[in-house]
Amino acid sequence: MPSSGPPFELECTHEGLDALVRAIRAQADGKQLRKDLAKNMREALKPAAALAKSNIMAMSSAGLSTSTPGLRSAIAKKIRPEVKLGGRWSGARVKAFKTPGLRGFPNAPKRTNRRDGGWRTLTYGHEPWRTQYGKRHWFDESFEGQDARFKQAVLDAMNDMAQRLADRAQSG
Repeated sequence: MPSSGPPFELECTHEGLDALVRAIRAQADGKQLRKDLAKNMREALKPAAALAKSNIMAMSSAGLSTSTPGLRSAIAKKIRPEVKLGGRWSGARVKAFKTPGLRGFPNAPKRTNRRDGGWRTLTYGHEPWRTQYGKRHWFDESFEGQDARFKQAVLDAMNDMAQRLADRAQSG
């Protein structure tokens, strides 16, 4: 009697994801199935990205200029879930991408999250230089205590796809 589970072992690891991607590639509509899996995994991480965005927006601001884009909102726009299936790196994560168009400050997400030092900037574009500090650990603290919830959401998306493939194998 055939089992009702997927035809391969699935774990929430890179190996489990790689096994799922290999099984998807063997399907005739593998390209569409990969798109569906990536979409579902991104959807599972959207609440985590929203937490990180709200955490950076909670950083205090003493900005007076309205002619340049806001630091916090520019960083928040660059936070999004990322999913890669196959290649050098496979997995799902929430990432704060660089901000190249932000006043010559492409590493703003990284610098505002630093443990020490802050970043150096000119005062109103002129001398003297000063050190500016962000809300430390805003990105890392966004996920504290909720890692398991988001990992489970990604695993559920992977399991849904594995079950979809198992149902195909039994009916076909």
